[in-house]
Amino acid sequence: MNQPLAYVHPGAKIAKNVVIEPFTTIHNNVVIGEGSWIGSNVTIMEGARIGKNVSIFPGAVISAIPQDKKFNDEDTVTIIGDNTTIRECVTINRGTSDRMKTQIGNDCWIMAYCHIAHDCIVGDHCIFSNNSTLAGHITVGDYVVLAGMAAVQQFCTIGSHAFVTGGSLVRKDVPPFVKAGREPLSYVGINSIGLRRRGFSTEKIREIQDIFRILYQKNYNNTQAVGIIEAEMEATSERDEILQFIRNSQRGIMKGYFNS
Repeated sequence: MNQPLAYVHPGAKIAKNVVIEPFTTIHNNVVIGEGSWIGSNVTIMEGARIGKNVSIFPGAVISAIPQDKKFNDEDTVTIIGDNTTIRECVTINRGTSDRMKTQIGNDCWIMAYCHIAHDCIVGDHCIFSNNSTLAGHITVGDYVVLAGMAAVQQFCTIGSHAFVTGGSLVRKDVPPFVKAGREPLSYVGINSIGLRRRGFSTEKIREIQDIFRILYQKNYNNTQAVGIIEAEMEATSERDEILQFIRNSQRGIMKGYFNS
């Protein structure tokens, strides 16, 4: 950590084996865990809580104050989980009084020029491709993939294991396990490739497909589809996760089906 060309505030708490490259600035009230690497020209501002074995590439700005006129200098934080990689020029803003934090989970991969706004909660094992953007107050489940230049509107929720195609505009909630794409954003199938990579059996994938056929391909409204799924489909953790997601959705789930 002995880098004379970097500035580290005396109030920052940095583990002994953290590597800090030249021309980086680390402000007061920052914590960085063991084994992390901070590249050149990175700015880490007040309230950052960075875990173990995190890599932050040049030009990134972590825990800047929110781009929200309602922000009143509340004592909020940005939490970055262990083993997460943050590539060049990523910007992650800290929370507001709404959630008091912005949080990125463990083992995430945030690619160059992504922006994650205030009060976003991102799960574990997520991949955000270049230029993906999250507005404020967004919740993202585990194992979510956003392809390049996807943009998510504030207050949306994206369920676990979902895949959003490149250039998509997300204005409604995206259920778990699905692929979402086109304009307006529509259901284009389940994320079968991702599910197989994560150990889901062929039978489990078919079960999930059957649920979403009822929801998106049978011309039922959401209330009807939920009732049929609950009555006719075997109770499993995946079925119950989908049903709970639909019932809890504040913005409503994306509509439409595109048969690719």
